Amino acid sequence: MQNTNPDGTVLVLGATGKTGRRVVRTLRAAGVTVRAASRSGEVRFDWTEPATWDGALAGASAVYLIAPDEGYDAVPRFVDRAVAAGVRRFVALSGRGIEHVGEDFGRGMIAAEEAVRASGAEWAVVRPNNFFQNFDEDLWRQSLRDGRLALPIGDVPEPFIDAGDVAEVAATLLTRPAAEHADGVYEISGARALTFHEAVAVMARAAGREIEFVELTPEEYHAGLLAAGFPEPAAKALGALFTLHRTGRTATPVPGVQDLLGREPSDFAAYAERAAATGAWERDAVRP
Repeated sequence: MQNTNPDGTVLVLGATGKTGRRVVRTLRAAGVTVRAASRSGEVRFDWTEPATWDGALAGASAVYLIAPDEGYDAVPRFVDRAVAAGVRRFVALSGRGIEHVGEDFGRGMIAAEEAVRASGAEWAVVRPNNFFQNFDEDLWRQSLRDGRLALPIGDVPEPFIDAGDVAEVAATLLTRPAAEHADGVYEISGARALTFHEAVAVMARAAGREIEFVELTPEEYHAGLLAAGFPEPAAKALGALFTLHRTGRTATPVPGVQDLLGREPSDFAAYAERAAATGAWERDAVRP
């Protein structure tokens, strides 16, 4: 991408997170002035501490907005303050199918969508499918290292997307000229839909070891999460996410990446090779 926003600072919230740090890297590579904000990053920002908001917003013309899972009632107040401080554009991260997921998942994302729509500023909402990096950075990494991923999804496919593609889309929406900007919701996905069973097989081949996928009932999945120490709200949220996936509403690839970036989305098999080369799915050493 090229720097089309030379006169303003882009505030990136969640700047140490999965997409946030990639948005920061993409923007800075294009010569954009970025303020990277999070609770533990370059600039301190905490949703629960409004005193941290003004410093993060000073001089910002655009904001990459990642809403919190809890305390999301702060989002509209932050957006109002941002507009008053001179922010002219918001790009909010949401999730594909969020309008169908129900009350147990994604309330922060919905709050962000509603707040930027009502802001009076330019806005865009990015709704991606599940990230590739859920497999190697956090959510399912340990299960894969243990050799067994168990989920309640069945044969419904998922067009997984690279978090780097999400970041590049967000950076493009944050910086393109006003004459080219169109307020709206942008759904993005990978180019190819894989079942979780197929995705695990790809990762197992890349890792050179056996990793199995096991199908669970929703009840088994919920009980397993609680047994693993997840609090009830988190277990219900993950269950709601898979309930959405099983409907098939998010199963078909969409051309958002191609339309916005003019290229094909990143390939899952190539991602798996890269992640495996870092040792992401190596079996943990057995302690004596």
